[in-house]
Formats: sequence, C-alpha cells, structure tokens
Amino acid sequence: MDERIDRIRAAVEAHGAKVHEVKPLHGGACQENFRVDLEVDGQPLRLALRSDAPTSLPNSIRREAEFDVIGEAVKAGVKTPAARWRTKGLLRPGADAYFLDWAGGEAIGRRVVRNPELEGARKALPEHLAESLAKLHRVTPASAPHLGVSRPTQGPARTALNELRRQLDGVPGVYPAVEFALRRLEARLPTTEETVLCHGDFRTGNFLVAPEGLTAILDWEFSHFGSPYEDLAWISMRDWRFGRLDKPVGGFAERAPFYAAYERHSGRTVDQAQVWWWEIVSNLRWAVGSVYQGERYLSGEQTDLELIAIARRNVEMEFEALRLIKKGSL
Repeated sequence: MDERIDRIRAAVEAHGAKVHEVKPLHGGACQENFRVDLEVDGQPLRLALRSDAPTSLPNSIRREAEFDVIGEAVKAGVKTPAARWRTKGLLRPGADAYFLDWAGGEAIGRRVVRNPELEGARKALPEHLAESLAKLHRVTPASAPHLGVSRPTQGPARTALNELRRQLDGVPGVYPAVEFALRRLEARLPTTEETVLCHGDFRTGNFLVAPEGLTAILDWEFSHFGSPYEDLAWISMRDWRFGRLDKPVGGFAERAPFYAAYERHSGRTVDQAQVWWWEIVSNLRWAVGSVYQGERYLSGEQTDLELIAIARRNVEMEFEALRLIKKGSL
C-alpha cells in the first residue's frame, strides 16, 4: 500500500500540486479508489483517484475509456464530476487511472433510502435523476464516435441477450432459471429501439445525495451504447431498493413521477412494456454478474470478502426474473 501511495504522490506532484493525504476508499466492489487531499497554487483541493482493479466484471470498460465517457457526460450537462490527469501504470503496470473532482453527499444505498435528513432529497431525486439521464441519452454513436465503448451489432435488445448468453456460458455450473428466462425474453424482443449512450449501472449507490437532492452521478465503468430503457429499468431492480420494496424506483420513489419527469426532459414516451422487458434482463445480468464476482474471489487474484458475499445472492435475482415473467405472463 505504501508503494502505491508513493506513486500517487509522485503523479500529483508532477502536475504542480502538493499532496497532504492519500486514503483508500472502500465500498466499491469493482475498481480501486482513493481520496487525495492536495494543494494547488496555495488552495486546498480534494480529488478521487480511480484505477483499474486487477480483475473486473464482463463488459467493464477500462479507466481510459471511462475518462472519455465522463468528458462526454459533462459536456452533455449530466451532473457528474469532471475527470483530469489520465495516466497509465500508476498503481500497477498496464492499469489505467485518472483523478476525479470530489463531490459531497451520501452514496450508501440503505442510508439514501432511509436517513431522515434525506427525506427532502428523496422527493427531489426523480426529477434530478430523470433530467441527467435524459441529457445523457442525447449522446449517440453518431454524436460521439470517438468513445471506446461497445455498440449493439444487432439492435440493443438482441445484442443484450447474445451477451447474456456469452456470459452465462463463461461461468461454471448450470442455471436453469436463467436459461428459462432467456427463452421467454427471446420470444418478446422489442420491435422499436433507439441506440443511445447508457450509464450501464444507473442505480441507488452509484450517485451522491445531499439534503437538497442529487449532487453527482458516479461509476461509469459499464457505459455502452444501448437502449435508453436499460438505464430506466436498472434503477428499478428489486436489489437496488435496499429493502424499500414499496418504492420501486431505487427504493425512494414511485415509477410514475420518475417516468413522467424523464418524458418531459427527453421528449420520449416511456413504454411500460419495454421497461418491464429490460427489468427482467437487468435481473438476469446481475444474477450472472454475481456469479462472476464470486469467481474473482475464488481465482485468488482478489481477496475482498464482499465479492464472495455478492455471489451467494444470484438466486435472488433469478427468483425476481421469474416473478416478473409470471406477473407479466411473458
């Protein structure tokens, strides 16, 4: 750890800044993050350092590409901190990293959905999040051809199912519930689709909340070009409600005000059937993703116990996918 902190100090000082403190940030199960307190031209400044971890989940982009995505999101007016000082090989050979402007607020999901001091924020979040999401979805492959993120080859829905199949074939074991759900989704592919820039992990826990509302959207590592319904559905997954099952949007709101706000800011009409289809996809993605998290631990390359704890929850997502199928008679 000391060697990595020394490297971070050297990288910051190369930009003419003076480092006061470097501390690892915990709570993320995918990448490595540090808080860096420094001084620039005599003024105090706090940044976050974000670096590639030794292993990652399928479809996680490198920090080099994530840096460009953040730049595009900032340009589009999304409420997200700006990135600076992209660098290679900072924490280990071949690992990309960058520094991110610091934003205040609460990110821990159970606190966001329950803390009394955030009650007013929860009322404002549907509007704030819908506005930023609508701005992000104005970015398309044509408007941002330089972004190094995946693009659907056969339409967003078909591409999503193909990728799920590829990931499922890459993990040990047999998952009949996922196989069954995939077949049912195949029979109801959306027929009308757009392709936009998606956050890819748009949920409670990946944005910061203060008493006045949203302060920043974070964690862009699963960004890709896909359907706008991917982000609209992901935030409503049961797993991201943190026990507040009565609030289907992120554990803090009903669906109607969130979708209505998105319609106002985006100019799109939200198709509830597509939200439902993508919500099933979301549960399958996280069911398989949970297994991958466990494999990262079992490989011996990473020792974070959170990874193995996540893996045991894949059955929860399988159950939810089947429940949604039964509810919608898919």
